[in-house]
Amino acid sequence: MTRGHGDQNPGQEPRFQYPAIQYITILTQGGLTPFMGNIRSYKELTVYKMAMAAAMKIFELSKRFPPEEKYSLTDQIRRCSRSVCSNIGEAWRKRRYPAHFISKLTDSEGEAEETRVWLEFSWRCKYLTFEEADELDRTYDAILAKLVKMRVDHRNWIVN
Repeated sequence: MTRGHGDQNPGQEPRFQYPAIQYITILTQGGLTPFMGNIRSYKELTVYKMAMAAAMKIFELSKRFPPEEKYSLTDQIRRCSRSVCSNIGEAWRKRRYPAHFISKLTDSEGEAEETRVWLEFSWRCKYLTFEEADELDRTYDAILAKLVKMRVDHRNWIVN
């Protein structure tokens, strides 16, 4: 049974809360390995492609949100999901300056987490089904893992 539009399924909760140990496990299982190939643009980064696809999915799904949410939830979830992508692009251009690079990656992490909060609101307000919210939440968890990996291993990304 899907969650939303009046359906109640008390046994299922989306993965909005992660125990710290589970999050660390997710971070250490693979992740992004810097410069495995000759990456010439942020658009080639897996994390950017994932963030762009997720932002576009949110854009499409948010078209269903009620008109009264246009200037609040709809605007906010679209803005922060897009900001994840733009901050990755900005970080890419600031690779000459480690502090700036890290700062932009941190900004992207913050926007990704904000997107997760708005996803939870969307599900709780029954604008998204459980499955839609959970799938996007898991996607943003993977995006965050890749961003954290880039930040932790920032020396592998810096150019002279």
